[in-house]
Amino acid sequence: MKSKQKGNLFIISAPSGTGKGTVINALLDKHKEDVFLSVSATTRSPREGEINGVHYHFKSKDEFESMIADNGFLEWAQFCDNYYGTPKKVVDEKLEKGINVLLEIEIQGAMKIMESDVDATFIFILPPSFDELRKRLEGRQTESEEVIEKRLETAKDELTYAEKYDYVVVNDIVENAVSNIESILNAEKCKTNKNLKLIEEVQKS
Repeated sequence: MKSKQKGNLFIISAPSGTGKGTVINALLDKHKEDVFLSVSATTRSPREGEINGVHYHFKSKDEFESMIADNGFLEWAQFCDNYYGTPKKVVDEKLEKGINVLLEIEIQGAMKIMESDVDATFIFILPPSFDELRKRLEGRQTESEEVIEKRLETAKDELTYAEKYDYVVVNDIVENAVSNIESILNAEKCKTNKNLKLIEEVQKS
């Protein structure tokens, strides 16, 4: 009987306004059984409409620091007096069941995982152009021009990290971006080092 292959861990990052969330949601809609989006933990208070366990795992500061002490996070960081992190337990459980896990995290968190011994594949989602990124941010009509300019400056800095990632995917048309990510998921599944047990089983059969 062929042994079940473990799932793979994928880290996805992108500058604000690139449409990362839209692409991930479209991917999840097509892969409800074999792709899982990890939910981050935070010590900040829930915003209106946010549901514990869906948008974030909301923790007290003591709970979060206890998890840090127990090595319970793949990565964690502190912003504006609040902690944010990726709980390790659920990720490991899903991977053992053969389910691919996506982490939608900021570049700072991605760099921490990249520097660790965690086995992960890193995907950077690019906008089609910087002009298009500006149009998308302005099209939201939710932020002032000053905030948009700050986001664009941040995006310029974030784009310098793209070359550190394993793959880049351009989000021009959402369906095409999803298709490219699916190709990456399939390619990683077929890598030799992920199939050593299968090779051994075939040799013995």
